[in-house]
Amino acid sequence: MNISIIGAGAIGAAIAHLVVKAGLNVSVANSRGPGSLANLVAELGPLAKAVTAQQASQADIVFLAVNWSKIANAVEALGPWKGQIVVDTNNPIEAPLFKPFDLGGKTSSHIVAEMLPGARLVKAFNHLAPPLLANPEAEGGKRVLFYAGDDVEAKSQLAELIARLGFYGLDLGGLQQGQLAQFPGGPLPGLNLVKHN
Repeated sequence: MNISIIGAGAIGAAIAHLVVKAGLNVSVANSRGPGSLANLVAELGPLAKAVTAQQASQADIVFLAVNWSKIANAVEALGPWKGQIVVDTNNPIEAPLFKPFDLGGKTSSHIVAEMLPGARLVKAFNHLAPPLLANPEAEGGKRVLFYAGDDVEAKSQLAELIARLGFYGLDLGGLQQGQLAQFPGGPLPGLNLVKHN
């Protein structure tokens, strides 16, 4: 499984740590180039490497962890997308004001999907704050991680990865249902649920 992350902020870094902790290789990219990621890669260890965003876009599973207003610029030169699974970890809002963006009646994932023709988009890793996301095991159980998408096979593959990273994955349905876990507006963001065996 070839995994990459575009975006090295709090969410991207948390996911990178989860991937290497699970014993998997990960490639990390950001807008400033591989050289700016030396400290993060050193912290992550030998399973991680810094790459360009274009290189990252060719992985089997690509986590997109970029601030909402910067997504269009981050992905416009990437691709071609040839069936890669892209995990949309974003919410259409940004600090410090947390003012929601007008999506024109669409879900944020549908907007992102339009930017990535040929990719198979799954919405996930967006409803928990980074400190919670970094700790999939909690209170003697597994933290619940919601995911949603229209491509059944892509969701199945991501569900396997979610489980391997230590979470309990919960399928919300299609991309339309993904907005249930979207901040702002959805009823599920911030819910810190733990599944006990």
